[in-house]
Amino acid sequence: MAAEGGGKEMNEIKTQFTTREGVYKLLTHSEYSRPNRVPFNSQGSNPVKVSFVNVNDQSGNGDRICFNVGRELYFYIYKGVRKVNPPIPAGGLLAADLSKPIDKRIYKGTQPTCHDFNPLTATAESVSLLVGFSAGQVQLIDPIKKETSKLFNEERLIDKSGVTCVRWVPGSESLFLVAHSSGSLYLYNVEHTCGTTPPHYQLLKQGDGYAVHTCKSKSARNPLLRWTVGEGALNEFAFSPDGKFLACASQDGFLRVFGFDAAELHGTMKSYFGGLLCVCWSPDGRYIVAGGEDDLVTVWSFSDCRVIARGHGHKSWVSVVAFDHCTTSVEDSDPPAEFSGSDEEFHEQIHFAGGRDRANSSQSHLSKRNSTDGRPVSVTYRFGSVGQDTQLCLWDLTEDILFPHLPLSRTRTHTNVMSATSPPATGSSGNSGTLSNSIPAPLPRSNSLPHSTGPAGGSTTPNSHMSSKGSSIIDSAFIATGVSKFATLSLHDTRKERHEKDHKRNHSMGHISSKSSDKLNQLSSAARTAKADAAKTLGTLLCPRMEEVPLLEPLVCKKIAHERLTVLIFLEDCLVTACQEGFICTWARPGKVVSLDP
Repeated sequence: MAAEGGGKEMNEIKTQFTTREGVYKLLTHSEYSRPNRVPFNSQGSNPVKVSFVNVNDQSGNGDRICFNVGRELYFYIYKGVRKVNPPIPAGGLLAADLSKPIDKRIYKGTQPTCHDFNPLTATAESVSLLVGFSAGQVQLIDPIKKETSKLFNEERLIDKSGVTCVRWVPGSESLFLVAHSSGSLYLYNVEHTCGTTPPHYQLLKQGDGYAVHTCKSKSARNPLLRWTVGEGALNEFAFSPDGKFLACASQDGFLRVFGFDAAELHGTMKSYFGGLLCVCWSPDGRYIVAGGEDDLVTVWSFSDCRVIARGHGHKSWVSVVAFDHCTTSVEDSDPPAEFSGSDEEFHEQIHFAGGRDRANSSQSHLSKRNSTDGRPVSVTYRFGSVGQDTQLCLWDLTEDILFPHLPLSRTRTHTNVMSATSPPATGSSGNSGTLSNSIPAPLPRSNSLPHSTGPAGGSTTPNSHMSSKGSSIIDSAFIATGVSKFATLSLHDTRKERHEKDHKRNHSMGHISSKSSDKLNQLSSAARTAKADAAKTLGTLLCPRMEEVPLLEPLVCKKIAHERLTVLIFLEDCLVTACQEGFICTWARPGKVVSLDP
């Protein structure tokens, strides 16, 4: 481990940790929770989620935070990191006044499960916040004006299952996507109604393992589109930084990446075991990281459509993964001959004509890999993960992993890799013990990093998918139904709501208790089925064996909570975590806050 700090006992909650950048410190004055600060009883409740928005007011403190705890939804001014100059004594910083939220809502009969702000429309006087619920509805509210403008799927005629993820479509003020535990994904327009009868669908497009349907109606109504993909719930989806692609993490263990405009499948990946619970993109859109029930974080290359690395540090299911756009090493290096021109090809691949202009403000400078003199730069990516084991892990993705066949550049960051003397991975408690059962006995490790012995293979050019035919079929469907041209998205199937309760995560793995022998038999049967399905893809490009790709060790791995972690967000001057007890914590980056230690 490259990090120390925060306590001597293994089970002690850490309040700081160290990386090569310096010390990250927990800021007690920036902790948010329910007003009484009493830990929430998380039994049977949905995961705590956090959303941020900046309202661009003139005070210099335009950040706003929204979080859900049980049946409650809170909206506060976010205090975050405040640099004090000159330093003041310990205790001088006043904690956030939790007794005065800008808005607070308590719901009956349902619980908020997820939410998302629209950054395009946010002002000091008004914000648009989408909230998904466990009963399937989606609410559009303005917590500044304390108004509720619209309720979608109110009568549950579109989908009766819970909402798992809701996102505004990048660059749009009116389009948003909603994923359900049924496995269906719907595209809505805030200007349209949902109708008083169940929607009738017409097949718009079909592909390998997925189908897209449009709503058959004389007048425009919601949903505009329904995607059905694979089997099982759609746990999370994420747009690429440029908004042109969509990555979907599913309970069937598959990561599926779609071209958003033409509704075409770009590539897939299978988890080592169990379902995928979370997914995120690198700031430049080159890599996707997914985590889930195999206790691993898996790194997938967008251009090569293959797994390039796995990370093992968690002892239970991984609930959130996120890239840190602020902690990335970019250095000039001599261009290897084998890598010449690859950046141009990559940008040609991700560039295609879309049906809508999108804001590219979120695209990182990392994507501008070619410098003015034609030399590429070397990049080290930092990403993080949190899990049901209450641990925060930070990972570095370095050149020796990204380009195993190429000579290393002049500067690089060390990546820990399992050595020959490393002990075999131990099993996790509860359902997460699947990793130790499925990983082959101690893997041989050498000083050189292992890499896939098979061909890179599977490389797919988005341009080949985004044909004029693929684009026009969607456009023509919208014209036929009176819907204006826009981009589309993907994911999931409402074929079966299969064993929903088996996949719910209500508490930490260490506290799961068996309720009946029938329940255990069901779980055992589901596990046997999952193993049989996994055996079909293990050892293929969809799911390489453990010895076929590099195995990363975390740069940092610290226990930071008493209950399972459900949030990890990287901000410019801090990172934010949250646990199922309802505590939202801010960790100041090195040098971003004056120490208050006496």
